[in-house]
Amino acid sequence: MSTVTITAADINKLRQMTGAGMMDCRKALTETNGDMEAAVDWLRKKGQKVAALRGDRDAKEGVVLAKTTADNKTGIALCLSCETDFVSKNDDFVAFAQSIMDAAISNNVKSAEELNNVTINGSKIADLLNDKLASIGEKIGISKFERIEAPYVASYIHGANRMGVLVALTTEAPEAGKDVAMQIAAMNPVAVDAESVPAETVERERAIVTEQISADPKMAGKPADMIAKIADGKLNAFFKEQTLTAQAFVKDGSKSVGDYLKSVDSDLKVTAFKRIALG
Repeated sequence: MSTVTITAADINKLRQMTGAGMMDCRKALTETNGDMEAAVDWLRKKGQKVAALRGDRDAKEGVVLAKTTADNKTGIALCLSCETDFVSKNDDFVAFAQSIMDAAISNNVKSAEELNNVTINGSKIADLLNDKLASIGEKIGISKFERIEAPYVASYIHGANRMGVLVALTTEAPEAGKDVAMQIAAMNPVAVDAESVPAETVERERAIVTEQISADPKMAGKPADMIAKIADGKLNAFFKEQTLTAQAFVKDGSKSVGDYLKSVDSDLKVTAFKRIALG
């Protein structure tokens, strides 16, 4: 097999074409006997291998986006994750994330898996992700995906694309939707109201407070029904602090979020929300 001398100029040219690292470019050119186009293909294939090799590496940085359809009846939130804030703050990476979000909205995508198969300018998003991985040398991917449908959906992005919120409302209320989305971003409630808290969460909290009460020396020898009533009181406090409509409204602590919604429109209710954040 004939060999070709790989020059620094060749390596630099491939780096400029792909954005891949110097050693990866040298290896690609060596493996393909200096064929530039074949080397690009080799790097693309290597990108897929890198993704597998880096499966145990955290991708705690990235870009979080939240957006609604033009009629505000569907909202999508997603996180395009990467490994470093150097990449996540890069304008090209943010623009890439925006293009993925636009494709999700325009194609009415229902899941991250479906989104990976959507095409942008003739290329599947899954392939574009591999290309981007090969060029930047970091594990990237659509790590979080949420979708909501409602009569009116509000979206909100908090803190330089580090958190996204979707809120489903019973009627159109743009300002209230934004206010409630900001509340969710700040206070991270576990559910809309006490009735919608998952049963396993309620049982876990009940077990915790019951154990705390029982461990109090003052409660020694007290009947089980008394302990249960005290536990119920503590659970009610948990619901007030951790469920959206019972929380104190961050813009006016004198009223709850539920009271605020009623002040806007007596029929206005939040039916669901989604909150995704980096990490």
